[in-house]
Amino acid sequence: MTQLRKRMLEELQRRNYSPSTIRCYLRVVEDFARYFGKRPDHLTEEHMREYHLHLLHKRKLTPKTVGLHIAALRFFFVKTLRRPYVQVDLPYPRMPERLPTVLSQEEVSQLIDSAKNLLNYTMLMTLYGTGMRRAELIHLKVEDIDSQRMIVHIRQGKRNRDRDVPLTPKLLETLRAYWRWMKPKTYLFPGMVDGWRADKPMTPKCVWTAVHDAAKSAGIKKRVSPHTLRHCFATHLLENGTDLCTIQMLLGHVDLETTSVYLHVSRRHLQAVVNPVETISISKLDTVKRSRRNQKP
Repeated sequence: MTQLRKRMLEELQRRNYSPSTIRCYLRVVEDFARYFGKRPDHLTEEHMREYHLHLLHKRKLTPKTVGLHIAALRFFFVKTLRRPYVQVDLPYPRMPERLPTVLSQEEVSQLIDSAKNLLNYTMLMTLYGTGMRRAELIHLKVEDIDSQRMIVHIRQGKRNRDRDVPLTPKLLETLRAYWRWMKPKTYLFPGMVDGWRADKPMTPKCVWTAVHDAAKSAGIKKRVSPHTLRHCFATHLLENGTDLCTIQMLLGHVDLETTSVYLHVSRRHLQAVVNPVETISISKLDTVKRSRRNQKP
């Protein structure tokens, strides 16, 4: 490990960044240096501008991914090299505002029922029944399931925040059947080593594959990912009358504005709107003149 890489690692650790963020930031700076074939501390503002355009136009990365690269490079130049002026030279790209994909409750049932085995079935049930993130799921431990208080403890989630979510009887029944079959020790959903189950967290890709395969088997055409079940959890809670502040707490959102996006996809709230087109007086359809459409002979 070079002194420069070690220094950046220490600066990240001093700020208590998560291990995944540390790995990502170090890899971004490494790719940046490799692109130009020089040490990253020898690169100038013009190199940063060129690389920024390269990410957008040549590699065609999404604005969110480019933003992650910029965050890593800003950290390197501003915090590691102490060059605060770089913040001006590395602007974040404008992020498109998209609504989340949400399945109906019937589609969620089809998705879960299409899981290929009890492991995948239980993971999908847990994602939908708690609204937890994929990274939180793979680090869930057996001891985090509190059947006495009917609570699931989510420890050190995003931004190192703990939270509790309710454990429903149906989810508890599924988890007990799964535990009797899998017999997990520490981690509820253990990973694999050399083709054998090991007492270590499952990889995030395994969770994504489980959801993707179930969606394909269920014939769901929408783009579905593990995070889709989190969106479904929040939206269905809202449609069933749960207030936004409670949903914010269950999801672990810092800002209520983040949670309010589900107002845009909740059928109950959308259908409660009185559309003005329904209140105006217009001609009956059978009285509207028809003209012959021009058609090619």
